[in-house]
Amino acid sequence: MRLSRAVLLLGAALLPITAQAKPAPGPVAAAAVKPIDFTERTLANGLKVYAIRDTGTSNVAVQVWYDVGSKDDPAGRSGFAHMFEHLMFKATKNLVSEQMDRLTEDVGGYNNASTNDDYTNYYEIVPANHLQRLLFAESDRMASLVVEPKSFASERDVVKEELRQSTLARPYGKLFSVYFSAISYSRHPYARSTIGSIENLESASIDDVRAFHATYYRPDNAILVVSGNFDPKQLDTWVDQYFAGIAKPDRPIPRVSVTEPERTVATHYKVYEPNTPLPAVMISYPIPADNDPDSPAISVLNAVLSQGESSRLYETLVYRDQLAQTAESFLDSKQGPGNLGVLAIMAGGKTADAGESALRREVARLRDAPVSPAELSEAKNEILTGALKGRETAEGKASTLAASVIIDGDPRASDRQLAQIALVTAADLQRVARKYLRDERSATIQYLPVESAPAGVKGDTIKVAPSVVVTPLAAPAKVEIVTPAGDADRLKPPAAGPAVAASMPSPRDFRLANGLRVVTVEKRDLPLLTASLVSDVGGAADPAARAGLGSLTADVLTKGTATRSATQIAAQIEALGGSIESGADWDGSSVSVTVKSDQATPALAILADVARHPALAADELERARALAIDGVSVTLKDPAQLAGLVAGRAVFGNESYGHVLSGTPESLKAITQSDIRSAYQSTWQPGQSTLILVGDITPDAARELAEKNFGSWKESADTGSKTGAAALLTPPAPRVIVVDMPDAGQAGVIVARPGIARRDPAFYPASVANTVLGGGFSSRLNQEIRIKRGLAYGAGSSLSARRDPGAIAARTQTKNPTAPETVAIMIAEMKRLGTEPVAASELEPRKATLIGDFGRRVETTGGIADVLGDYVVERVPLEELKTFTASVSAVDPAAVQAAAAKLLDPSRASIVVVGDAKLFIDALRKDYPNLELIPASALKLDSAALK
Repeated sequence: MRLSRAVLLLGAALLPITAQAKPAPGPVAAAAVKPIDFTERTLANGLKVYAIRDTGTSNVAVQVWYDVGSKDDPAGRSGFAHMFEHLMFKATKNLVSEQMDRLTEDVGGYNNASTNDDYTNYYEIVPANHLQRLLFAESDRMASLVVEPKSFASERDVVKEELRQSTLARPYGKLFSVYFSAISYSRHPYARSTIGSIENLESASIDDVRAFHATYYRPDNAILVVSGNFDPKQLDTWVDQYFAGIAKPDRPIPRVSVTEPERTVATHYKVYEPNTPLPAVMISYPIPADNDPDSPAISVLNAVLSQGESSRLYETLVYRDQLAQTAESFLDSKQGPGNLGVLAIMAGGKTADAGESALRREVARLRDAPVSPAELSEAKNEILTGALKGRETAEGKASTLAASVIIDGDPRASDRQLAQIALVTAADLQRVARKYLRDERSATIQYLPVESAPAGVKGDTIKVAPSVVVTPLAAPAKVEIVTPAGDADRLKPPAAGPAVAASMPSPRDFRLANGLRVVTVEKRDLPLLTASLVSDVGGAADPAARAGLGSLTADVLTKGTATRSATQIAAQIEALGGSIESGADWDGSSVSVTVKSDQATPALAILADVARHPALAADELERARALAIDGVSVTLKDPAQLAGLVAGRAVFGNESYGHVLSGTPESLKAITQSDIRSAYQSTWQPGQSTLILVGDITPDAARELAEKNFGSWKESADTGSKTGAAALLTPPAPRVIVVDMPDAGQAGVIVARPGIARRDPAFYPASVANTVLGGGFSSRLNQEIRIKRGLAYGAGSSLSARRDPGAIAARTQTKNPTAPETVAIMIAEMKRLGTEPVAASELEPRKATLIGDFGRRVETTGGIADVLGDYVVERVPLEELKTFTASVSAVDPAAVQAAAAKLLDPSRASIVVVGDAKLFIDALRKDYPNLELIPASALKLDSAALK
């Protein structure tokens, strides 16, 4: 995995999700999700090729999925398939190392890969005229990968940093990436962690890698999916040209054929781990393979348990009983036996025992009684809306089809399962609950803070069971060692074809009589609509000592109105297949929904009720406050996230952008109901709000909906107090701050300084300069820190240009002893960018990266709404949606150097390192003798002093 190539266990994010007072069930229309229209063929060498044509996009997605994953890791080599994935981005016979990034990022595209238990996939999105070049590259690394000692050693170091980042430094990392799989299997190699262990990574040899490629990376063990704008006949010609000649080996492909025995006796584990802010409990129940006839019913059951805020787990554990900060279930479905997991991360002061009892009680409810018709309808509608959203892009359609082929053996599996989901009954849910979710089939782990262990108690040791069946790598008798072709013999990628013009959406803008601004974008390719109401008051207006007021007010906004309770709001919007979300950023607040477009009328009525008539009740405030405090406690245990909070204070001091946006435990406790009401009045007024409607809707229909739901909204006489962010005229003096977090799995490192406002004329040169420095895999920071030295899983930088000047920050995570080295690299690269001109050969690809990222962001209804919402609160003309590309393209080397010299000068930057200080403090003090050392336990984020 690279940068975002994190395929650790959880397919479902840990999202708070509530159930009662449900409306009458509505119809479930599986036909709302059109089947994916594709062609398929199989080459003589066994490669299966799928094509999904979409002329409505200017891009094309290319994906190659191999039927090999971590279940196929050889004995003593857990994490091997994942480590091999990294090496596929190095050299081939005809491509130099990292050239895949040149062929994708450098032309405005994107590439990535992931390793799963069952597969390894490689995927790219590029402008459509670069399709032939990507087919050439994918065929070359399938047929002739170069594996040499230097790249092997470097990428192995990178994978070690990825393991430290995702498993050791992240709160609950071991629970998700190591322990869940280990407790779920007694014989099947699914028991092993996808990312492996340091010891197993160390033991892998270069000969193992070569043998692994020869064994599994072959055309008859792969599928190729092309989705987007292409000519079908030309595609067939290119596929034959580049892939048909790859030989099919004459030996069989090793397959895992282990049968996992039925678990008949429940197992239970209790572990005590560092970096655990709150106790957690997870219960695993075995389920059949994804292609089993029961899978559609299990999917609906999972949605009933935890999809949305009207789900059973959220409703009982989080909302009603306030036992848990997070409660959810997730499906870990596979080619072979999978698992349904139920999880609770407890609320402050609550025990794992209480969480386990509550989880088991909710599972028992599913066994003991049928779900209601309303719950059943809601779950199905949520699944269908999710499927629509997953198919908004060429990449999404390709991934859906490819997963169906690899996991289920049928490219139409996803469409078939959606049709079957529409037919699932309440009796089906009760039947599968009784069949699969019995107590004696459960495996449970209580994951507890190490500080809570009784004296002399170490807790259980969880390891992969010795009965798990793993086999040595069955290496071919002879493995060809590929070497790079010489300059005279190397085949070069073909030239790009004629560019396919991209069409950017055109927003329409008008105001109602009460001053409410309405922005609409018509996008009719799928029956989806995103509606977002945006205010131009955000967290920057939080009063002193009330950090998090804007965020907490946004949280309470959706928790009840004059006519609807919190649970009724959640149930009614989720019955439509959508969800309602609210939040506050620095410069604005928003509340939004995404639904199937045929549900626009009831969805907008709920959205308007929430924004115009919130109850802001005292009991809801207390619930939201407790959840917010628990959420902050988790953040404070993550070295990288904590470094970001400290950097904000260092850069802005006590100015408006300096406090913690979500609040601290102390500031959240100080907020009163009167504060919430005042914040609401100052935030939600029609004259400072904008309704954004994007998707399958006409301008006339949009105007009618806006008038009907918001036309009678009037300005309040009492608008409360409102203070925005003040320009940082005299920034605080730069500081070097070390926060000591003993036993942290990694160090979070940030170098940050004041930046510019979004409307500043230097925004586009500064954006390009930031992209050169740390935007994307090919940026300078990632090249120096990850690719050349293997010091981190990834490194980058960000330009937070807000309504008023924000910050510019370079950041990474690295093992604790190398924190000083990464600081030095960041400082050097920031300085170099302002003192040396950027060559056109580097500048043009980085501009293409910036343009491509923006283009992909506005491919979906939600993405367009987000961009327009940002423009509204930043006071940016909506026309920039269409002029963004031209503005970036016009930036020249002189403008980049000037912007970098002014805005990236590290002499004005603060340095923050959060980690196990004893492992790096002496080395860092040699360069920064006046650094401040603050124990994490003594850190005070409520003041600029931090202590």
